Amino acid sequence: MYDEAILKNTSPFDCGNSDLNDFFASDVIDYSSQLLGKSYCFTLDSDEKQIVAAFTISNDSIKTVSLPNARKKKVNSDIPRPKQMKSYPAVLIGRLGVSIHFRNLENEEKSIGDQLMDFIKSWFIDHANKTGCRFIVVDSYNSIAPLKYYKRNGFIELFSSDEQEKDFMGIPKDTRLNTRLLYFDLILLTR
Repeated sequence: MYDEAILKNTSPFDCGNSDLNDFFASDVIDYSSQLLGKSYCFTLDSDEKQIVAAFTISNDSIKTVSLPNARKKKVNSDIPRPKQMKSYPAVLIGRLGVSIHFRNLENEEKSIGDQLMDFIKSWFIDHANKTGCRFIVVDSYNSIAPLKYYKRNGFIELFSSDEQEKDFMGIPKDTRLNTRLLYFDLILLTR
């Protein structure tokens, strides 16, 4: 758990993104105490003062009634009795970062970020999980590196274009879309 002891006993977390760094340094405890999400981190085994990666999760859902028809069909494709359900349980990755010191390690078979995503996915299909959760959703920064990371880890855009997502979100067409909604269907890991 990313808590006061972590803040007090570790070096400041730096993932190269000032927004994420600021959240994990200043807002993480308040966010958790307000029951908006839970944050976790992994420290280095050989130096517990070094945070390797951190993430925040909270409850969410995918509401199919507001999706375009093609995406609604894709989301509903393996759902039993989809006409009765208008919303599917999901977990939201609200924040996720890997320390700049542990990115792209040459001797790693999989990047730390990919290993972190594998861990998060496995957490929600584990039999000990206390809640139903069909999807993982993320509101990714709309830039090349984060989108490439999520797509490499099997995530799909909830909307097929920036314009479609802007329309859904009520964002003016001439405004830049800062984030993109993506999802991962956890059922794929149970087959």
